[in-house]
Amino acid sequence: MSQLSSFFTIPPSQRDHVPAARIALSVAVPLLVLLAVGRTDLAIYAVFGSFAALYGRNEPVRARIRHQAQAGLLVVLCVVVGALMSNAGLPEPAVLAVTAVIAGLGALVAAYLTLKPAGSLFFIFAAGAVGTLPAAAPAWQAGCIAAVSAALSVGWGIVFRYVGEGVRGPVASVPAHHGLTAAQLWAHAGRFFLAAGAAAVLGSLSGLSHSYWAMVAAAAPIAAPDLTARMQRAVHRVIGTLGGVGVTAFLLSLQLQSWHIVVFVIILQFLAELFVGRNYAVALLFVTPLALLMTELASPGQASSLLQARAVETVIGAACGLAVVYVFRSREERIADTRAVPLIRQATGMLPRVPERETAQDTPQHAPQDPARTED
Repeated sequence: MSQLSSFFTIPPSQRDHVPAARIALSVAVPLLVLLAVGRTDLAIYAVFGSFAALYGRNEPVRARIRHQAQAGLLVVLCVVVGALMSNAGLPEPAVLAVTAVIAGLGALVAAYLTLKPAGSLFFIFAAGAVGTLPAAAPAWQAGCIAAVSAALSVGWGIVFRYVGEGVRGPVASVPAHHGLTAAQLWAHAGRFFLAAGAAAVLGSLSGLSHSYWAMVAAAAPIAAPDLTARMQRAVHRVIGTLGGVGVTAFLLSLQLQSWHIVVFVIILQFLAELFVGRNYAVALLFVTPLALLMTELASPGQASSLLQARAVETVIGAACGLAVVYVFRSREERIADTRAVPLIRQATGMLPRVPERETAQDTPQHAPQDPARTED
């Protein structure tokens, strides 16, 4: 599939409405409770806690519940760290530095626990967003709200086992920490740390707000399984985000009240989950306004600067992520790139075409992919 056609291709649904409904409910219940008691300023902590519902989507029920509980604990810890940084009044460079460390350690722990989505994107988002709030809730309060929301998400996962969600039939076992060596785990973590750190520096130099968005965008492509998929993920991230900024601009032009934003967040979460496994760019048309509306609830500000920051920081972050995955390619990926050059020249007529039989004999089998880097 070409890069261009991938933007217009949406594979058939695989009962995506079922996990989408579960995840939307995980977001909806705590948000509606906070809306009822007039505390929508606390909604951001509840939404981060509900991120636990995103994990283990295509896994057997028991594995999904275990991974959701583990991911929920990690997200809650990130929320607490973020709240502590905000409460202490740490300057933004310090917050971003801590978030970069979380990017690396979160990716390492996620790989060790075989969490899917892989990587540390959601951990970066939670720590960076809460840490840069001008006045976050007390750490204990933010942590409790996130923990209750995460627990509800795991509970919905148990309930939905009775409506047929989950993998059916025999499932291949996954070795502990994907069978990776300690060196491979730390190298995997290092890619996330370097990409997030570089994105934080360049994002800060841009002079715009919300530099942690650049860190989130930098982490997105690294989690894909191979170089081609990572490049595609980065391009989709940029194109989908820019489209999502347009959607957000329209929504914010409606002069939304708090209850409007809550309703939109729930709807957008459902729509995002319908498409995230089928077309990443389309999913980001909904993920982007979801993230921006969450930010608006927690800390209302000027819409134009918010939209500009989201667009520019995403481009910066995607470029950093691509640079890291290209420079730190595996040996197998470098060999594949070298062998691809003659094939490209043949396709463009620069070299005579090699007979198909000879090409098949000369081409080695693909090296196994690193399962730690499955798609988000």
